[in-house]
Amino acid sequence: MSPFKNACVAAKFESYPPVVRRKLLALRELVFRTARSHPEVGELEETLKWDEPAYVTKSGAGSTVRMDWKPKTPNRCAVYFHCQTNLVESFRSMFPNDFTFEGNRALLFEVEERVPLDALAVCIAASLTYHLKTSARAKARLGSAAK
Repeated sequence: MSPFKNACVAAKFESYPPVVRRKLLALRELVFRTARSHPEVGELEETLKWDEPAYVTKSGAGSTVRMDWKPKTPNRCAVYFHCQTNLVESFRSMFPNDFTFEGNRALLFEVEERVPLDALAVCIAASLTYHLKTSARAKARLGSAAK
């Protein structure tokens, strides 16, 4: 398991019920493993945003990935993506049967269900490299417009 560098994040994970903590710790590890497998992501900063564990690329390569569990939906946890991107829309078209979606911002998981880790790793990688892809598309548009 990747060690916690932020005491507030560690405390947040400790605050979850044990079954939820195990699920979210596995998702957390998937975020770090996915980032390590994509060197262009660079170092991740683990912090709290809106009191939720959040993973931010220090290089600016990607869009933040967050995760959380809420007492009002005790059997469900979520992985959140920036709602002003097309990420969740893309995930919906790539993996229509793998996830439960919440609008344009989240993938939902029942606490006791098996998470499709390979598909989720693709989603996490897309978020952590989001700005690299959008800047490459912008450069391509500029290059073709100059011709």
